[in-house]
Amino acid sequence: MGGGEFAAQAAQLRILLIEDDEGDALLVRELLSEADGTIAVEWVRSLADAQRLPRLSGLELLAELKTDPELLVIPVVMLTMSQAAEDILRSYQLHANAYVSKPVDFEGFVAAIRQIDDFFLTLVRLPA
Repeated sequence: MGGGEFAAQAAQLRILLIEDDEGDALLVRELLSEADGTIAVEWVRSLADAQRLPRLSGLELLAELKTDPELLVIPVVMLTMSQAAEDILRSYQLHANAYVSKPVDFEGFVAAIRQIDDFFLTLVRLPA
């Protein structure tokens, strides 16, 4: 990808972070904004607080998102504490693009977020 094309993609990239742990949400938001100031990180502390939908689990939200043809193309990374095989399988059945178990240590968490960010900003071609 040429430099101009990368800049155009980065400028258009918007991230919706839905996280029920306020500390994790703030850390992710900070890490992503450090990577590129042009990325808009929108944060919904919880769906219940946003009063848009009843409180849903991550899998329930993923299922809801992927029923809408316009939202089906949006890449989804499931970043979760769960390492349960059934959660991993169900996420991919519901068209998640990646399933990442949150590292419990700070350094591991930071590294995981940076790797996800780097992957989507440098390697992946996203739809317009």
